Amino acid sequence: MAFTFYDSPIFRDGDLELVTPDIQWIEAVLAACHHPTSLAISPSLQNTTRQQLIDFVNSCPDGHQLADPSMGLVPSYHFWMKSSANPQLPITGGVGLRISNTYDVVMYYGHFGYHVYPPSRGNHYAERACRLLLPLAARHGIHPAWITCNPDNYPSRRTCQRLGAVLVETVPVPRNNLLYLRGETEKCRYRLDTIVQ
Repeated sequence: MAFTFYDSPIFRDGDLELVTPDIQWIEAVLAACHHPTSLAISPSLQNTTRQQLIDFVNSCPDGHQLADPSMGLVPSYHFWMKSSANPQLPITGGVGLRISNTYDVVMYYGHFGYHVYPPSRGNHYAERACRLLLPLAARHGIHPAWITCNPDNYPSRRTCQRLGAVLVETVPVPRNNLLYLRGETEKCRYRLDTIVQ
């Protein structure tokens, strides 16, 4: 049975808007990746190329990523975080929402994934972006949602706490998991209610 993506409403919280990854924003993403603050804090961002971003945009039309079991991919929404607070660096990060309750998603990858570029940190963009997507997660029947992060990723752990997510456990990542092969050996699992009372 084919997966159905819902049309995305406008996701906005003050200066923050979630936009569909698009060619028009590629230069802004590169500017954030290659900013001196980004290179000082996350040197690997210098390896981000225009072609990689074009390929990503083309592989996820309208921010929609189809499932590909052979690659371990589940249906997902992708957004770039756009802020009006700094016109020189309008793209501040990205957020994704995985629509699946497979074992790997629930245990290791989480339903939400996010990153904020170093020059834009400190504005709670990750928390705000996840909060904006909670109704979309609930509409797809994701309840509860799970967010995972490495135990030493304290900014991500604080994001989970501000969202009201509850730390359930820290689990080892299996040695045959792609995350482990990337050097991620443990995951903190946070449970987050998607249905707002």
